[in-house]
Amino acid sequence: MRTLLVGLDAACLPVLEPLFETDAVPNLEAIFDEGVSGPLRSQVPPWTASAWPSLYTGKNPGKHGVFDFLSFDGYDWDVVNNSDIKARTIWDYLDENGLTSVIVNAPVTDPPREISGAIIPGYLAPNEPKCQPEGILEDIRESVGEYRVYAERETDDRVDEEAKFEEYVRLTHLRGETFRYLTDRFDPDFGFVQFQKTDAVFHDFPGEMDKVRAVYEAVDEEIGAILEQFDPEVVVVASDHGMGEYDGYEVRVNEILKQEDLVETTTDGRGVPSWFQLKDEELVGGENDSSSDSKSLERLAALAAKGGLTYQRGKAILDKLGLAEFVGKHVPIGAVFAASESVSFETSKAYLRSGSELGVRLNVEGREPNGVVPEGEYESVRDEVIEILTALTDPEGRPVFDEVVPRTAYIDGPFAEEAVDVLCIPREFENSLSVHVGDVFSTPEPWNHKLDGVIAVAGKGVDSDANISEAHLFDVAPTVLSTFSVAPDTAMDGETLSAVNPVDPKSYPEFEISERSKTEDEEVAQRLEDLGYLE
Repeated sequence: MRTLLVGLDAACLPVLEPLFETDAVPNLEAIFDEGVSGPLRSQVPPWTASAWPSLYTGKNPGKHGVFDFLSFDGYDWDVVNNSDIKARTIWDYLDENGLTSVIVNAPVTDPPREISGAIIPGYLAPNEPKCQPEGILEDIRESVGEYRVYAERETDDRVDEEAKFEEYVRLTHLRGETFRYLTDRFDPDFGFVQFQKTDAVFHDFPGEMDKVRAVYEAVDEEIGAILEQFDPEVVVVASDHGMGEYDGYEVRVNEILKQEDLVETTTDGRGVPSWFQLKDEELVGGENDSSSDSKSLERLAALAAKGGLTYQRGKAILDKLGLAEFVGKHVPIGAVFAASESVSFETSKAYLRSGSELGVRLNVEGREPNGVVPEGEYESVRDEVIEILTALTDPEGRPVFDEVVPRTAYIDGPFAEEAVDVLCIPREFENSLSVHVGDVFSTPEPWNHKLDGVIAVAGKGVDSDANISEAHLFDVAPTVLSTFSVAPDTAMDGETLSAVNPVDPKSYPEFEISERSKTEDEEVAQRLEDLGYLE
């Protein structure tokens, strides 16, 4: 193997350095010590589904087409998949240059495009992903073990917290074992293995640093086995973003825009985001009862909502009376949906459609199916949104956002129009955004994404004295290609890091975009809910 890329989701120096100090991850530490390393600035937004494609294409989301976990078509959505990525990946460039690759667990790679080598999709794929070549998943299960993309869900009664965590560790080892099996079988020039549980452990077990250490120890053991067995000439370790504690607030942007007459809400059920309807009864409360009593209660709840008693207001009253938990366990889920006040996308001027998009979309005539903002008023409405959110302060009087800017500040390219119109960068990434209406400020998830990830490059021909302190997520793809003396694409937003001998970029033929395929697996959306990415 000439170059190995190890992907560590959410890895960053504040997480890794305590592990280095206690010798918990000697193989990773050796790569960092022997090569060159530093923080890796992520993109905006720094979330898995968009950031990994940016890392392995070298392009910002406006050039590859994935901005979030969701792909929108008007007001409808689907979970993103590989057909949404409209740009060449590292392994596409290598394949076109006669080089082979083995890719294991890379996010947003289902269904995979055909290359010389093997691809086992990762995050956002179904648990039974389409793999390349066809039939390889069955071979893996016969030779390595029962391969799964995901652990058992937290809401599954059969799995307690400790058993779930044990499966996290088991799946981490399975990634490495699968990668070694495929590398031994295909003898690739390039290898890419990604470990996702280094991120999920913070979401599912916030603050439990013993579990973080255990996941990283499993990762390190697998890295050591890969290095010993295949001895790659160059090793690149990179993450899509960082991870840290959130000390601010969950900010309900749609409530703010509602108060400014930019968001319209509805209680007729049609404005409820579809992902909210997918909530499990265990996450929301009562049983999913289809009985006549349940239907009657739904109709009653809907009438109450039209009279002003929405789910949000009702819950506040029940909280004060100490009855919220009891009602939550006994009120059917359909009644909750029926009484939920939510954004009406069709009649609003502007709205937050997904918290992890980090921005506001305008409902523009001629662009959205039922646009209400005339094209000639686009800039004035956009600037109004920017002014409102720039001035927003939290209960302590601190600015909520470091920046509120047009998307052009961070996103450009042929697919940029699919992005939000206004990007909202939380103050030091201490605040998170929510699509809900109700109280403007709430408690955020305790651990979430930060802007600085990490990168390390070591091996043959690597200048360990190079300064890569300004490394960016977009630089990873051109750097990997340069280790093969393959020219990076002039359309890439990144450059070859100075630690590696650069190859002059060149222009490539236009990428052939395939027809979009639908993500058929509802379970993928449910797993996003489990991790708090869908509300």
